[in-house]
Amino acid sequence: MFAALAKRVFGSANDRFIKGLGKTVQAINALEPELKELSDADLAARTQMLRERLEKGETLDDILPEAFATVREAAVRTLGQRHFDVQLLGGMVLHQGKISEMKTGEGKTLVATLPVYLNALEGKGVHVVTVNDYLARRDADWMGKIYRFLGLNVGVIVHGLSDAERRAAYDCDVTYGTNNEFGFDYLRDNMKFRLEDMVQRDFNYAIVDEVDSILIDEARTPLIISGPTEDNSELYAKVDKLIPHLKETDYEKDEKTRHVTLTEEGNENIEKLLRASGMLRQGELYDVQNVALVHHVNQALRAHKLFTRDVDYIVKDNKVIIIDEFTGRMMEGRRYSEGLHQALEAKEGVQIQNENQTLASITFQNYFRLYPKLAGMTGTAMTEAPEFSEIYGLDVIEIPTNVPVQREDQDDEIYRTAKEKYKSIAHDIRRARERGQPVLVGTVSIEKSEQISALLKKENIPHNVLNARYHEQEAYIIAEAGVPGAVTIATNMAGRGTDIQLGGNLQMRIQRELGDVTDERERERRIEQIKADIAQKREKVLNACEVWEVEPAKGNKAAKTITFPGGLYIIGTERHESRRIDNQLRGRAGRQGDPGRSKFYLSLEDDLMRIFASERMDSMLKTLGLKEDEAIAHPWVNKALEKAQQKVEARNFDIRRHLLRYDNVMNDQRRVIYSERKDLMAATDLSGDVKSMREEVINDLIARYIPEKAYPEQWDTGGLHEEVLRLFGINLPVADWAKEEGIADEAIRERVTDAVERKMAEKAARIGPEVMRVAEKTLFLQILDQSWKEHLLGLDHLRHGIQLRAYGQRDPLNEYKREAFDMFEGMMDRLREQVTQLLAHIEIRQPEPMQAPPASQAQPAQQRMHAAMASGDAQYGGDGGNPAAWKNVSRNAPCPCGSGKKYKHCHGKLG
Repeated sequence: MFAALAKRVFGSANDRFIKGLGKTVQAINALEPELKELSDADLAARTQMLRERLEKGETLDDILPEAFATVREAAVRTLGQRHFDVQLLGGMVLHQGKISEMKTGEGKTLVATLPVYLNALEGKGVHVVTVNDYLARRDADWMGKIYRFLGLNVGVIVHGLSDAERRAAYDCDVTYGTNNEFGFDYLRDNMKFRLEDMVQRDFNYAIVDEVDSILIDEARTPLIISGPTEDNSELYAKVDKLIPHLKETDYEKDEKTRHVTLTEEGNENIEKLLRASGMLRQGELYDVQNVALVHHVNQALRAHKLFTRDVDYIVKDNKVIIIDEFTGRMMEGRRYSEGLHQALEAKEGVQIQNENQTLASITFQNYFRLYPKLAGMTGTAMTEAPEFSEIYGLDVIEIPTNVPVQREDQDDEIYRTAKEKYKSIAHDIRRARERGQPVLVGTVSIEKSEQISALLKKENIPHNVLNARYHEQEAYIIAEAGVPGAVTIATNMAGRGTDIQLGGNLQMRIQRELGDVTDERERERRIEQIKADIAQKREKVLNACEVWEVEPAKGNKAAKTITFPGGLYIIGTERHESRRIDNQLRGRAGRQGDPGRSKFYLSLEDDLMRIFASERMDSMLKTLGLKEDEAIAHPWVNKALEKAQQKVEARNFDIRRHLLRYDNVMNDQRRVIYSERKDLMAATDLSGDVKSMREEVINDLIARYIPEKAYPEQWDTGGLHEEVLRLFGINLPVADWAKEEGIADEAIRERVTDAVERKMAEKAARIGPEVMRVAEKTLFLQILDQSWKEHLLGLDHLRHGIQLRAYGQRDPLNEYKREAFDMFEGMMDRLREQVTQLLAHIEIRQPEPMQAPPASQAQPAQQRMHAAMASGDAQYGGDGGNPAAWKNVSRNAPCPCGSGKKYKHCHGKLG
């Protein structure tokens, strides 16, 4: 009560905010006479003048009045449209990074040109986000006339463009596009291998049209780029069949560390088996092009030799389910990563899940929060104001209409059955059509639209049906939905971006009817005819009122007359679970002060009524003695429905907030990885980073096998020797070093480091520093991408099973955060180890040319590197240098001499 009284005295916060913008509106209006006197060239020259003022230190706010006044005058000259004062208000709200709620027909598309032009003057690019390709193209072309007149360039991002076309569009001052295209371009950019291949610039400022649709309705569905895993189920099954043929002497198993590796004999045997099965078609097993096959063999070996059924996992319902080693419980939804789970499925003969692996993903919430400055506009945002504030930090400001709204919103009519409701709707539509009043029938789904359409066909009532399949046709149909007697059925998705103008839409009719007319005089004559026809039809629609004669009450002699206004008649066939969608439908009537009318027809069989109010309402209607085909309409019923809708909206908000909390965990990690990738692509020399990674790997090895403060006899020198051999391909006498008197862990660390650095220096000298730098960068990026891809898969599986933690009285979100962080740390540790190991073993053999090619034909190092890897000349294994140093080369590795034979069959032959 006190709040309502204060609001009447002081006005609402929204009213005070709007009032505060009044002085700026006056300043813009004061410039209008001066700008009208300028020539087109002088008006366009103001763009450069305003840019120079920014360069001298003025801010966007300083030049706002001049910029807005310039756009307003340019719009008059190019489009014949002048911004209303309320549109200037809307433009200022958008510039301040807020949501501008403007009723349908108030010209939001034109409003956006004001802040877009102002912010584009900085030269950092402005994005205007629309809901479909048609609107992106239309608005870029339509509003682009203003920008191009003022010297700005305009791009549009739609489906089917090449990277070069996208890059050119993003480099424009103003870029129109859909939310999906912008989001997918961001994900694709972060999968590129060169900075120059990326299409987007740094984020600056975005205006989201239909902001409630994009940031609320579509926010539950993330953008995902996925691809099939490189390995299919058939390959898992084939490799699995080979493992039982291995003898115990073919592998070494360490149950303590849960490692299993093939021996030299085992390598030879598996290679023979792979050749015999046709899986190893060319080269040796450890050639770079066969690394995936090695990976399969290793995972199949682990599945058979390290994992035991009913101990580590069980088979249930044709699925392999992991058993938690600590609790003994089944971990539904969790899967081993890196192909191990598929190897177990192949082992057990159950269906192998060849997943579509997520390569990159982001939610719209987190994508749009990347913009330093974000704004939005829609006709209906106030009902979702708390969510906009909490999730995006966006305030919603309601902009007053240019002319007071004349629409009459009637109370809902409630029937007991859907059959009675539809019968009454058809009757109401027929009456409206007979008096020449256009009707827009709103439904909650395409299925319901078709149901209404079938009913109207049965009643022989002509009509159009809109759905979201053909946006361009929708625009034409909705533009003609205001002619006398028109009946248009639309879902809540239809009609956005195009006004329903009473009598018809002039621009659409000119476009459709005069597209082939080239003679100017004939064209002008026909335009005047169309204008007269629209004016006549508009007058008929305005006068299409409905008059009810109400029987006099007892004691009264005269009958009461109720007149309902003409204009567009909105009939809602069902309440949507969101009030915002209902308001969108209602907002189609009453454009720019036009009369209009709206009414919702409901039944107790509607979803919303059935879930929230069915039994109580049904008993109440029976008590009131409601007969068949009779309805009840009362403000109390409207209030009850509004509360039901608020409950559903609150539940949906909770779902979106819950999903976002989980995605925020991934988002923090995503930012780190994408930032790291960008730095990697920008770097020309990663040798320092790679060296630091080698040092970290060596430090980890020393800490693991020679613990601090442990006595030499407690050192695991054998384990350290094996790991150094595995990771670096160097056979070091670690056990002998440990026997030296007074030796310390620091000395061993130094010796290992010296040996590794010497090997890497020899390798760099042998293949050339330039090629080595390219190899480091290429492999680093490839392994980072592969690690991130596997990490995303692991997070996905973790997410699916984490809710079960609630049964153990643990908060699933906190558990997810903790485990996701541990998984991320583990991924970074493995990344360092994999990069270090691969660079230590990789060999790039470049055949000596008979004659040096001319400088113009010389290949850049990066091309030579890729060519070598593609041809198999980059070999995994080997230890370069002179033959005297080759004694430490693994016998199954390729011979460092470059013959292509195994070392044991070439320089490593015994005797």
